[in-house]
Amino acid sequence: MRGEENKQAPLFSYVSQEDRVPSDHPLRLIRKIADEVLEGMSKRFSALYSEVGRPSIPPEQLLRALLLQILYSIRSERLLMEQLDYNLLYRWFVGLTIDEEVWVPTVFTKNRDRLLDGDIAEVFFNGVLGVARDKKFLSDEHFTVDGTLIEAWASQKSFQKKGKPSTNTDDPGNPTVNFHGEKRTNDTHESTTDPEARLYRKGPGKEAKLCYMGHVLMENRHGLVYDGCLTLATGTAEREAGKALVKGIPNRRNHRVTVGLDKHYDTRKFVRAMRLLKVTPHVAQNTTNRSSAIDGRTTRHLGYDISQRRRKLIEEIFGWVKTIGLMRKARHRGRERVGWMFRLTLALYNMVRLNNLLAPA
Repeated sequence: MRGEENKQAPLFSYVSQEDRVPSDHPLRLIRKIADEVLEGMSKRFSALYSEVGRPSIPPEQLLRALLLQILYSIRSERLLMEQLDYNLLYRWFVGLTIDEEVWVPTVFTKNRDRLLDGDIAEVFFNGVLGVARDKKFLSDEHFTVDGTLIEAWASQKSFQKKGKPSTNTDDPGNPTVNFHGEKRTNDTHESTTDPEARLYRKGPGKEAKLCYMGHVLMENRHGLVYDGCLTLATGTAEREAGKALVKGIPNRRNHRVTVGLDKHYDTRKFVRAMRLLKVTPHVAQNTTNRSSAIDGRTTRHLGYDISQRRRKLIEEIFGWVKTIGLMRKARHRGRERVGWMFRLTLALYNMVRLNNLLAPA
């Protein structure tokens, strides 16, 4: 018998949001980890707000909404607010009831800036890492360091001579710029859109782009991010950031620590610095028209081969951050803000990894 379509909407709903989300949905464990970390950040949130005045968007809901935006690759806050309005799964994750009104996009971004001004992403990342440490998922002996380019939210047209405003008046919003034949360097030019972005070429024959550089320290046991940072894009940034990240490894002087690295780190100065830090540098040997900074005393050991295999896992982190986390091209301007979002994206990557590690077989 053919069923009849009932076009009259029911007046009441007796199924809660909690019941609508499947018990084995991946977001359940991610929400549980997020709530555990956010609970420990309550005092820090309180310090960011005044005790009087109009109530703001709850910072816990604000941060969960940012996590949702990264996790589902939602390209803008306006689109995020639109989907929060009709998606029950998104409402459940953020903590909004069915009847609660969704925030205006400009109000959301204004409240988000308050979190950007604090070190909330740093604290949240450390909280997620603490969960991984409690579950015994972190290695304290074997690590990998690498860096990747993050394209800045600025065009080549904006890269102009310092102190010399553009004289093109044909179209102020999108002027015609011809820089062919002009020598442009970071010393003489800067972006008018994002002054902290640096013109950088990844390698010979590659195009130069306005970029930042993201760096990650990964533990080799389960491929979790142990630390990370964002720097200006320079020729020495990877080695400088790598040294700083390795310095942050706790108790490295009490036991031998190994760090897997690619050929870019194969310099005598960097290898010497690693050994002074009581770290064994398992660097991929660069023998193209030169000699490597390491020899058979390092490469003969089985641990060297294992480090070289495991270090490739860090490319999965960069791939996830750039495709799912939409960090291939930054959506914010300025090193501080781009670095804040990079750190939060790394924290969410760890949450996704923990979700996979803790899920029943």
